[in-house]
Parts: sequence; structure tokens; C-alpha cells
Amino acid sequence: MGKALSRLILVLVAVPAGCKADHDFVSDGEYIMVKRSTFAVLIVFALLVVGFAIAITKYLRNKTKANEATAESLKSSSQGNRVHVEVTSRWSGLYRFTKEEIERAINYANSRIYLGSGSAGQVYQGVLPSGQLVAIKHIHKTAMSGSFMREVEQLSKVRHPNLVCLFGYCDQEGDQYLVYEYCANGNLAQNLLRSDSVLPWEARVKILRDCASVLRFLHTHPDGCIVHRDIKLTNILLTENKVPKLSDFGLAKMLEMEETKVFTDVRGTIGYMDPEYITHSKLTCSSDIYSFGVVALQLLSGRKVIELDIVARDSLTKKAKDVVNGKKPLEEFIDPRVRNEVIIEDFVLILKIAVLCVASSSIGRPTIKDVFEEMDKALRNTTIKTKARKEMNAANLDVQYAKVLDV
Repeated sequence: MGKALSRLILVLVAVPAGCKADHDFVSDGEYIMVKRSTFAVLIVFALLVVGFAIAITKYLRNKTKANEATAESLKSSSQGNRVHVEVTSRWSGLYRFTKEEIERAINYANSRIYLGSGSAGQVYQGVLPSGQLVAIKHIHKTAMSGSFMREVEQLSKVRHPNLVCLFGYCDQEGDQYLVYEYCANGNLAQNLLRSDSVLPWEARVKILRDCASVLRFLHTHPDGCIVHRDIKLTNILLTENKVPKLSDFGLAKMLEMEETKVFTDVRGTIGYMDPEYITHSKLTCSSDIYSFGVVALQLLSGRKVIELDIVARDSLTKKAKDVVNGKKPLEEFIDPRVRNEVIIEDFVLILKIAVLCVASSSIGRPTIKDVFEEMDKALRNTTIKTKARKEMNAANLDVQYAKVLDV
């Protein structure tokens, strides 16, 4: 280091070419000043270089740490996304329960709670490990087939607020189960025919509007018209808040838009079935419209029949048509239990739509979009009029109390 500095100083004070050594050199004092000044410049320069090097080192070190932290963050995020995707993928469709899980859910209180039965099997109340109540249907061995399982799996991906949610199934050791969302208030038939309470008029209109809503969703599905094929009082379940949930897609079929299918097996509940479907085995979206019309007539009249046969159905539809045509008085068709609640204009509107729905030919029936619009109109008007009526009754009651107090 000393030799290098000496060399640098000699260069700085070197004598220009052509000068004499003994006469043109600077004096000793001047030489020392130049040497000190040069040395100071070199020190300052060296310090600047060292400082710059340190700054660069720190910058590179911090950048490396930042890159490592970012990489770790991305890795964690990626792992988190993978976990989410795996969970989502696992639960996006049907969950396959084991028979042990099903038995444990049904026997959660060391006793089976029987909810009901149908042509496909018995239904029990169950509890999942999370504490959620479910309805578990044990399918008859003759009622379930491989093709039916594929159909149920496909339809389980169809979601709507007024469709009973299918959580999963079990197919093990010759036993088959379906695990559904639990509806605390049972089916519509039970609520309509209860002797200890009356299903209010406004609730009936809302149920019809919501059922029309879910049918509109099914009939206008992007993949094609989904025909339920078994719309009836017992297949419309009610939640704790009386929200209707259409259930039992065991007979449902998906058709291409505007397509008619001919089936060798005509299946459904006879009193609710489309006459064209019964006679010609032709299934269309309009088949559900007919069934909906029968349900609407039952809600309007309060007819005490759960499973209609053809005779009971024809009697119900004929009476409704006679009322609409003026051959019989309107009062004869109103459920006497809600007579004082009914908004007459809405009752007549629903009755006329229901009569159109149960036309013997599908050509004369309205589309589900038209049905929904009319039901929605009736519900909006009923809600407004019912609220106004309650407020008026409350005001009259206050007046009566005031009179009593004055006396």
C-alpha cells in the first residue's frame, strides 16, 4: 500500500519533459504540502469507495431477504390455495357417506326418529357430527338403480333456495341412503290439514309464488328443461319459517328445450299427473304446470285429500272451472278456515291461473314464466292489503278500547 502511494505521488509531482532537475523542481516545503494534500484526497476517495461498497452490500442483502420473504409468502399462499381447492373439490358435489356414518347419524340419541315413508323408502331424522339436523331416506332395494344414482348425482348440483338440498348418499353392502336438508315443519299436506292450527292465506300465496319460482328455475335451466314429474303436497316441505322446499327428485328428467319425450314407464302420483302424460306417455315442461295447478286448487279450497286419485282430481278441477265460468258461487271454493283473511281479487287471480294450468291439453296451459308473474303479482298485492287490514283492525281495536274507557 505504501509503495503504491509513493508511486502515485511521484507521478503527480513528476518533472515535465525538458526541465532540469536541479533548477525546475519545487522547493522542499512546497513538495511536502503537495504530498499531504494528495494523501488527504486519496483518503477521502478511499472512504467514499468503502462507503459505497457497504451501501451496495446492504442493498443487495436486503433485496435477497425481501425476495426470500416474497417467495415464502407465495409458497404459503399456493399451499393455502391447494388446501382450499382440495376442500372445495371434495364438497362441491355429493358426499359419499359410509354405512357406519349413516347408522351413527340416525341412532344419535339411541333411538330412531321416524319422519315418514314413500314409494321409494322410509325417512328418518339424523344428526351429523357438526350437529346439523338432516333427513335420511333409506331407499327400498327395488327402487334404486345405477342409472338413478347417476341422475340424483347430476341433479344434486342444481341449487335453488326453494329446492331441498341433497347433501350426499350411501351405497354400501346392498343398502342405499340419501341425506337431505331437514325441514322442521314437515310437508305441505300436513300443514294444510292440521286441526290445531291454520295455514294463513298470505302464507299460502307465498308458498305458491315460491314454488312457481323454483319451477321457473328448473324449466329454464341452461342445460335443458328439468321436469320434476311428481309435484304434490307431500313433496313440498316447509322450513321452520314456512319457506317451501320442493323435494324428491327421484323421478325428475332433463329434457332439451322444447323437446317432448316418450317414456315406456309412466311414473308419478296419479291424481297430480298430466292427462296427456298418462294417455300418451309424453313428458314435457307442461306436465309440471298441470301438477302445480292441482296443488294451487288444493291450497285455495283446503280440500282434505292428501293423495288425490283421478276421481277426486276431476271433482276438484270441475268445481274450480264451474266457479270461474260463473256456474257456482265463489264462496263454495274458498277454504272456510281462511275466509276472513282472503284478499278476493288475489284469490280470483290465482283461481283463474290454476284452472288454466289444469287444462286437459298442454296447448291451453300457460308457461311457467306467466304463472310466476301472476303469482308474484298476487303475493305483492296480498302483502300490501293484509298489512293495511291488520293496521285498520288495530286502529278499530284502539277506538273500541277508548270507548270502553270513556264509559
